[in-house]
Amino acid sequence: MQFIGIIPARYASTRFPAKPLAMLGGMTVIERVYRQVEGTMDAVCVATDDERIEHAVKAFGGHVVMTSTAHRSGTDRCWEAYLNVKSTADVIVNIQGDEPFIQHSQLEAVKACFEDKTTDIATLVKPFTESDGWAAVENPNSPKVVVGKNMEALYFSRSVIPYIRGKEKGDAWLSQHTFYKHIGLYAYRAQVLREITQLPQSSLELAESLEQLRWLENGYKIKVGISDIETIGIDTPDDLARAEAFLQSCSSPKA
Repeated sequence: MQFIGIIPARYASTRFPAKPLAMLGGMTVIERVYRQVEGTMDAVCVATDDERIEHAVKAFGGHVVMTSTAHRSGTDRCWEAYLNVKSTADVIVNIQGDEPFIQHSQLEAVKACFEDKTTDIATLVKPFTESDGWAAVENPNSPKVVVGKNMEALYFSRSVIPYIRGKEKGDAWLSQHTFYKHIGLYAYRAQVLREITQLPQSSLELAESLEQLRWLENGYKIKVGISDIETIGIDTPDDLARAEAFLQSCSSPKA
């Protein structure tokens, strides 16, 4: 089975314009993501709609493809990129362009989901721990996932799910149940990616602003891999400062 890693990267961002080109430890964020993915996939490319990002990727020797400015999501951009590079890979792995510390073990966990021939789509979750604290679980910017016994996602929500009846909400809930945080890494069989890009937005997706709910509503199975590694996504300049501090605290971000 062949895997292609595609890294969607936009220049425009309300909270952090030019984020992919921000410097992190003497290297752009987009280059750090690219270097983390290299060696784990059969092929890697950045998918962008901006010539400044295109030039930056070419400057460090990366593979980049230009895509439309009209895409609603990274998922749509991945499909166009897959077509534009004329890839024949069986599975497309969508790697967030603002995850410079994505680990090889996490990418391998997502790939392993496709050992099950019934897997349409795969993603990752991380268990919340009591040390994370209740505030981390309640954070609506950190979607939660309910997982079934066959390791398929049952539902994603910005709310805390499931509800623990008969217990005071807070740290007591963490001792009663394993809550899962969603890590925004997706992989899709090529045919499935083609299909889901044709789907109209769904009511649950619009309610929660989570595109994966559209796929569940339409009957697609989302296999879940588990990771114990905390990722450091970069959404704001403050996140970049935290990432810089993390980089300085360790000798290498790779697993």
